[in-house]
Order: sequence, then C-alpha cells, then structure tokens
Amino acid sequence: MVLQSKLKTVLLAGSASLMACSLILFPAESVEASKQGLDMWWRIVFPSLLPFFIISEMLIGFGVVKFIGVLLEPVMRPFFKVPGVGGFVWAMGMASGFPAGAKLTARLRQEGQLSKTEAERLVTFTNCSNPLFIFGAVSVGFFLNEKLGIILALAHYLGNFTVGLIMRFYGKDAGPVYRERRFSLKAAFQELHKTRINDNRPLGKIMGDAVTSSIHTLLMIGGFIILFSVLNKLLYQLNITSILSEAAKIIMIFFHLPETLSFPLISGLFEITLGSRLASLTEEASLMHQAIITSVILAFSGFSVQAQVASILAQTDIRFKPFFISRILHSFFAGLYAFLLWKPLSHIVQSGEKPAFITAVSEGGEPAWPLSMFSFINEIGPLFTIAALMVYIVLLSKEKSFTNNKKST
Repeated sequence: MVLQSKLKTVLLAGSASLMACSLILFPAESVEASKQGLDMWWRIVFPSLLPFFIISEMLIGFGVVKFIGVLLEPVMRPFFKVPGVGGFVWAMGMASGFPAGAKLTARLRQEGQLSKTEAERLVTFTNCSNPLFIFGAVSVGFFLNEKLGIILALAHYLGNFTVGLIMRFYGKDAGPVYRERRFSLKAAFQELHKTRINDNRPLGKIMGDAVTSSIHTLLMIGGFIILFSVLNKLLYQLNITSILSEAAKIIMIFFHLPETLSFPLISGLFEITLGSRLASLTEEASLMHQAIITSVILAFSGFSVQAQVASILAQTDIRFKPFFISRILHSFFAGLYAFLLWKPLSHIVQSGEKPAFITAVSEGGEPAWPLSMFSFINEIGPLFTIAALMVYIVLLSKEKSFTNNKKST
C-alpha cells in the first residue's frame, strides 16, 4: 500500500513536471490552445449552461424538484432504483449537457434527497451531450449534415438509458426498504410546500445564491476546458497522441473499423469537440464509420468533462469510479446503437445531399434551428459572459461586506 502511494506521488509529480517543461518548450502553441479553450468557454459553454444552472438551483430552493420527485417516483424507482427527483436531474442533464447532471446530483446529495448509492447510480446516466451540441456543433458544424444528428442523438440517449438500466444493479441500498407509491398530485404539492417553508431564505437570497453558485461552478469548468485544451495540444506536439493512436489501431482492427479513425478516437478521449471534428475530416472512412466513432467519443465525454465531474463530486461523498465505468459502458452501447441504427435510418441521413452548414436554410428561407440557435449563442456569448461575471463580482462584494459587518458587530 505504501509502495502504491509512493508510485502515485511520483506519477503525479512527473506528469506535472513534464507539462511544465512542455509549456516552456512550446509557448506559442500553448497560448494558442489556451485562447481556443477560452473562446469556446465564453462563447458557448458559459451562456449555454448558466441559465440552466440558475433555474435548477431556484427550483430546488422553491421545492419544485421535490414536487417532480414525488410524481416521478413510480417511474424512476422500478427502472433505475433512484428517487423520483432523479427524473428532474436526467431531464436537465439532457437539456443542458455536461456536466449539469453531476452538479444537480451533488446538490441533491448535499440536500439529503439522495443516498450515497442512489447518487452514484444517478450520476452515471444523467451526464450527456445536449441536443444543441449534437445537432448544431457536430452534425451541422462538422459533418455538414443536420440529419446525421438523428442517428447520433438516438445512439447517445439510448446508450445512456441502457447504462441507467445496468447501473440499477450497482451497490446495496441502505435504510428502509422502498415501498411502492402511487401517483399522487396532493402528496407532491404537500412536499413542495413543506420544502419551501423549511428553506427560510428570502427570495432575493435564493436568487443571489443561485447566481453565485452557478457562476462559481462555470468558472471551474472554464479552467478545466482551458487546461485540457492546452494538454491536448502538448500531447500532440510531443507525439504522444500519435503513439497512442498506433496502439488504438488494434481496437480498430478488432471492431473492423478503419485504422485512420484511431487518431480522432485518441484525441476525442481527451476533448470531445476536437475528436468529433477530426472524425468528420477523415476522408478514408465511410460516413457510417465516422458516425460510430463520433458516438463513442460523445459517450465517453473526454477526460476534460470527466475532470469537471470529478471536481464537482469531490465536494460530496459520491465516488468517481462508478461514473468512469459508466462512461466506458456508454461508449460501447452508443457505438453499437449507431451501428444498428445506421441501416434502417441511412436513407434519411443520405437523402437530400445539400450541405446543411452551407445552405442551412429551410423551405421558408429561415436558418435551420440547430445552426440558428448555435450561431445566436456564439454571437451574444461573450457579452453575456462579461455581464454575468460583473453581476457575480457585485454579489460577492455585497456578501463579503455583509459578512465583515456581521463579524464586527
């Protein structure tokens, strides 16, 4: 045990030292990668996730999540062995994307609405890409084919559902045995009212806490995005990505996939956006093979997202290991579903050869919804982010001033 601990110390210290030396050797590439990570965060990630995070915090404070939990209890328990509030986390996770599911799971665990085992089950299948990213960024932006998003989305969410069904067998439940509850609107409203009364914070305090907590989490997410953007670039400069892609060719051969997709796969293990883009640019592979590898990349979610989830879960007693195992399972099932769905849906994907990103126009002359929404967020993102950060600074200053005045009295 002592030897294992020492080896871990050497590994962590060596990795950090290697990265520091690489930053010195490749300063221009590191700065460029850092700028790319920052640009993605303040243009897309921050404005996309902040409204969902704030609304989620407010819904928890007002008792709406508890209300939804009682209504969904007869559904979530039999399928996934988690409380009904898991349905809210699942829905918000799909709507807002990574790592909303982990944040909400951790929040409900801190509230005591989930046991440790239930939280570890829930977090395994509530973290996924949102439809806007799958249709807008990947299908339209990278593959120039908005219809491909149908297969990617179905494979992604069916894979997540399958993981949830499997992970229901994970762990042993502690406490009283669950008794089946019937659908009851009256009981749900009673829980909503009880939760609101117990949370005696004023409305302004609830809203302020929701904003500061959400922005604090997004700042952490931004740091991880920039860090892994730089790390991915350094691995490429050191030819480590190429070496790993050579090893990944064995996996490609085993699954009868083109060896040229090994490099996008390895890149996608670190960062899903880069991996998906490289997969779309691999001309030697067929569209079906590109879709399969992209589904695997989206499901694994990249070490960048996994590091974000690990940081969020570290604030609770929820273990990261079940989440990591579920990402491997999700990758396998998402790739399998993409393969199985290709034949029955390929005529939809390959019909109408007009490039969606170039024309991207419906019959009425309006931009297709994935592109128009993605472009809108991309345009207003920086202004929105700056405004939100200014509000965050004001709220922190007021909170610090209030705390200091309270101490002085």
